[in-house]
Amino acid sequence: MWFEILPSFGIITAVLSVPGFALYGLHKLTLDNAYRRNTDERWERIMYTRDMRLTGNPYKCNGLESISDK
Repeated sequence: MWFEILPSFGIITAVLSVPGFALYGLHKLTLDNAYRRNTDERWERIMYTRDMRLTGNPYKCNGLESISDK
C-alpha cells in the first residue's frame, strides 16, 4: 500500500536534516554565535574584515561609536 513508504520517508528526512541542526550547535560552540556570516561575495568579505578590525567581533552591530576619534 501507499503508506508503507512513510517509515522510510521519515528516516531519510530525519537523516538529511541532521547536518543543518548540527551546524547550529557547532557554530555556537566555535564562534560563540549560532549563525555564520555569509561571505560569498567580495563586498561581504570586506565588511566582515572591517567589522573584525573595528570591534574584534564581526557579529556585533557597528555604528559610528565603534570608530575611534584619533
